Amino acid sequence: MTVLRTPDERFSNLPDYTFAPCYIEHEFADIGTVRQHYVDEGPPGGHVILLLHGEPSWSYLYRHMIPVLAAAGARVIAPDLIGFGKSDKPVDRAVFSYAGHAAWLMRFLDALDLKDIGLFCQDWGGLLGLRLVGQQPHRFRFVVASNTGLPIGTTPSPAFLAWRTFAQATAEFPIGAILQQASVRQLSDDEVAAYDAPFPDERHKAAARAFPLLVPIDPEDQAADDNREAWKGLKQFDRPFLTLFGDSDPVTKGGEQIFIQRVPGAHSQPHEILQQTGHFCQEDQPRALAEAILALHRAGS
Repeated sequence: MTVLRTPDERFSNLPDYTFAPCYIEHEFADIGTVRQHYVDEGPPGGHVILLLHGEPSWSYLYRHMIPVLAAAGARVIAPDLIGFGKSDKPVDRAVFSYAGHAAWLMRFLDALDLKDIGLFCQDWGGLLGLRLVGQQPHRFRFVVASNTGLPIGTTPSPAFLAWRTFAQATAEFPIGAILQQASVRQLSDDEVAAYDAPFPDERHKAAARAFPLLVPIDPEDQAADDNREAWKGLKQFDRPFLTLFGDSDPVTKGGEQIFIQRVPGAHSQPHEILQQTGHFCQEDQPRALAEAILALHRAGS
């Protein structure tokens, strides 16, 4: 199995991303050794806040939130999913599966012995993170979910189907341009380039291209069945569960309601639809997101 590693020099002088890199290595029978990158900021003994990115971004997405959270005394962990960011990148799309990524994320949490976690998740960060909350609810002290879901194979939106087709059909998958298109704020050229940095060529983008096809859109999909099982845990999750969705995201618009209605911990929370906020809410409203996370963090500390 060919596994690529993005050269370190591509990450030099990225705007506002000055965090020391941390790495762990995983051994997989079908892939071999894979190095995973993560950011680990704030006091080592602080309560953990876990920030999970989605598709096709990486931990750079959290550069404006990490310092705010760490300054408040939290230990902030922001991993790059395998295939993204500074993590290694298998080139064979067939190696990526929903179940596989969920297992890899669980392995990451176990390797760092993360417990009593405050989770913020967006996009695939939620598809993966919320499955783990459903499977191991005792491990999480609160959840903030934004522009995400835990799909069980219901009919997807036209916007998602168009995205799914684009990800497979386009000759060049323009990562930075995608981040810009799905954000309301105008990113600088350097910021767009920072999102492109992990992907020197199309071979590095196997995971990014694979992810849209992994979202279950058929109720008979094994991933849909796995998520239905995870929903059993979510429907009993009585710790704080807050939704902060963007008003300008056509893919997940309205998706907050299923959590508000079905998760006990979502009752009486100050849910909000963030204005002038696209799919990548971390670009459009980093301060508002960080402050909402900290309100739950302080309440439970």
